[in-house]
Amino acid sequence: MSTRREKVAHPLDRGRFPTDPWRLVETTYRYDDLGTTETLFSVGNGYLGMRGNPEEGRDAVAHGTFVNGFHETWPIRHAEAAFGFARTGQTIVNVPDVKLMKLYVDDEPLILGTADLEHYERSLDFRDGVLRRSLIWRTPSGKRVQVDSTRMVSMTQRHLAVMTLEVTMLTGDAPIVISSQVLNRQDGQDEYHTPYEAMGEGTDPRKAAAFEDRVLLPRLHYATEDRMLLGYQCAQSKMTIAVACDHHLETEDEHEVLVRGGEDLGKTVFRVEAVEGHPIRLQKTATYHTSRGVPVRELSDRCDRTLDRAQRHGAGHYLGEQRDWYDRFWAASDVELGGDDALQQAVRFNLFTLAQASARADRQGVPAKGVTGSGYEGHYFWDTEIYVVPFLSFTQPHIARNLLHFRNRMLPAARTRAREMAQSGALFPWRTINGEEASAYYAAGSAQMHIDADIAYALMQYVGATNDVGFLVRDGVDLLVETARMWSELGFWRTNGKPSFHIHGVTGPDEYTTVVNNNLFTNVMARYNLEKAALVVERIEELHPVDHQKLVHRLGLTKDEVATWKRCAEGMTIPFDEGLGIHPQDDFFLDREVWDLSRTPQENRPLMLHYHPLVIYRFQVLKQADVVLAMFLHGDRFTDEQKRANFEYYDPITTGDSTLSAVVQSIMAAEVGYHEVAMDYFRQAVYVDLADLHENTVDGLHIASAGGVWSGLAFGFAGMSDRNGRLGFDPRLPAEWDRLAFRLAWRGSRLLVELTQDALAITVLEAGEEEVRVRVRGELHTATAAQPLKVALPDQGPRIDGLLGDKPQVGGTRADGTKITAGVPEPMMFDEDVAPLMEAPLVLMGPESGPATDPPLEG
Repeated sequence: MSTRREKVAHPLDRGRFPTDPWRLVETTYRYDDLGTTETLFSVGNGYLGMRGNPEEGRDAVAHGTFVNGFHETWPIRHAEAAFGFARTGQTIVNVPDVKLMKLYVDDEPLILGTADLEHYERSLDFRDGVLRRSLIWRTPSGKRVQVDSTRMVSMTQRHLAVMTLEVTMLTGDAPIVISSQVLNRQDGQDEYHTPYEAMGEGTDPRKAAAFEDRVLLPRLHYATEDRMLLGYQCAQSKMTIAVACDHHLETEDEHEVLVRGGEDLGKTVFRVEAVEGHPIRLQKTATYHTSRGVPVRELSDRCDRTLDRAQRHGAGHYLGEQRDWYDRFWAASDVELGGDDALQQAVRFNLFTLAQASARADRQGVPAKGVTGSGYEGHYFWDTEIYVVPFLSFTQPHIARNLLHFRNRMLPAARTRAREMAQSGALFPWRTINGEEASAYYAAGSAQMHIDADIAYALMQYVGATNDVGFLVRDGVDLLVETARMWSELGFWRTNGKPSFHIHGVTGPDEYTTVVNNNLFTNVMARYNLEKAALVVERIEELHPVDHQKLVHRLGLTKDEVATWKRCAEGMTIPFDEGLGIHPQDDFFLDREVWDLSRTPQENRPLMLHYHPLVIYRFQVLKQADVVLAMFLHGDRFTDEQKRANFEYYDPITTGDSTLSAVVQSIMAAEVGYHEVAMDYFRQAVYVDLADLHENTVDGLHIASAGGVWSGLAFGFAGMSDRNGRLGFDPRLPAEWDRLAFRLAWRGSRLLVELTQDALAITVLEAGEEEVRVRVRGELHTATAAQPLKVALPDQGPRIDGLLGDKPQVGGTRADGTKITAGVPEPMMFDEDVAPLMEAPLVLMGPESGPATDPPLEG
């Protein structure tokens, strides 16, 4: 098994996937990575998503059409239940498929896996969001057929998708059949009763499990020559869905149309006596409407309205709207790299991924996989606030506001969850669709209470970037108050000289270290949450007294509470170890020995799929950045020396088994000077899906990692900061780049930031009400529409050569004088001579090869 670094060295076969800065292009059809390419060539708008399955239906690893938030519920069966455990699971439903347009020539089906293809090209255009495919098929009888298709999910019409299929006989005449279908597949199998390879049982927690019983119960169906529709209600969640489609056939050849309908299949069959050289063009327009309780009959009416409107306007109208939408998106969000077209393509793919995952989420969150797959069961995580919202706040602020408003609408369920956990205020779920906690494994799941502070952080970052005080006063402040209440009650005071505030029994972002005391990330984030809640309430009282009175009445807020939050923040415990000169990840993290990743076989990665959690929890080993993430988000609370020491300590013991990690490590590596390390991690992040680095892209795209790619460019290499609503830059442009340019939305203005090896320039493209004030390496400057800013740079910050990589962290001395050793857990092989030792099935592998019966005291 090759390492991620080895895969990144040659991420794509450029003979098959040629470099194109504005498209993802595939020129050869292959089956061995079909699941991955199905994901990569998905189209969506944040509400509706369609995987890149072929129009013909076969072959496919995971057929998929998903609607954000449309889910089924099911009882979680705990082997040993306890009070407060999540009781109801939630899983996104694979909804009826409208992509199917099966093609037969001379009664021979087109199946890409077995077809004789003279030409094949599939492309996903980032400039209009249209998936296109063109091929020439030589049939078994020797006839040549050109087949072209397009697929688009509309960014302007949330519920609409438009597909086309054009067939032309290049040699000879032939009877052609196009069977256009709306098919309800039950999760776990296709229409040929073949199980999805991407689903089913296993030990990978990132996958979605198959449903045991039928999910979609038929409620309505019809099929006419003009239109076909299927309508269902989920068996347990009671959510409803209706899907309908229209057809428009253009041909000068003799033809007939047959229509068939049933509860799970609507079929319109076009039989054409095709003449050589005469194109046959079929346009298929489809719509999906869902609800938490509206009857299917009403959803059917909504489908009719959407399709009637589409008939009046025509497909060309929506294609034009789509191109205009993406023109605006790229004008506000594009990032340009100088001198590396391949990396430019990868960056734009990630930004395009963010658009498809969030643009029309509207009243929903952003699932971890967007609408490209069933991975993580379609749940929303803290990923959204820390990795996705920053990109949106600085480029598409109206979408960021929608996501924060969605969290506000989840407040009632979060308040209920807090009571269930014996807390006041609100406790947001670690993973959810409907607002209820759905994590069945609390140690690495619902114990991650930092989600409350993550939401508060995203809110204040959005307000700082937009100055949207109205949203803060009306909706945002409730989030701050209720999360601050949770922290002030969750923690407790200890007096040993100076009183200190502690938070015990929580899990930070690192899921390989769970249920700990004083997790540094959690405490740093909670401190910020408490500080901002107090500050905002006081500012509202001062500047918006009427709104303050409403707030007091609405939430029963008192001055004593606000004073308590300030005291808790001031007394927050922030662990620091004088012996090592670093911030321990938690109170007891340094008591453990180090897991030596340099001696861990690659086939045993990721660790979570090869070792019991308790084995992992006994070591200093990280799934993802934790302390390092805290330093990125709150860089002003750590010194330069602390940042470097922390980074050098934690980087070698961070596995990166989470795709959330590489970009954070890249950002901090750039800041402290490890420029080669920064580029290494950035490439891992930007190619995480394109190169399938974690071998699970089949389950859907990694949306948080895509958001992190933008952060890596803006916050990492451009050195951007936005502390307390103040914009700043301390650039770290990679030596191999001659230019980095990106767009920013900042307090009503639109900016173009351009970074070269010797200067930083800021151009005001659209001026807001405020002048643009920015600090460049601590010095205050002003930019206006009439006067762009250009600041000369003597260098790109400190430069430390080399990679840290999988080097063992051995020989560190704790504050109590003991030495930290490094090893790898290995099962002891059975031997009659050592049978008495079987009481201890694990031994610590020392620095030398072979087991060490007594771990060395010296490193």
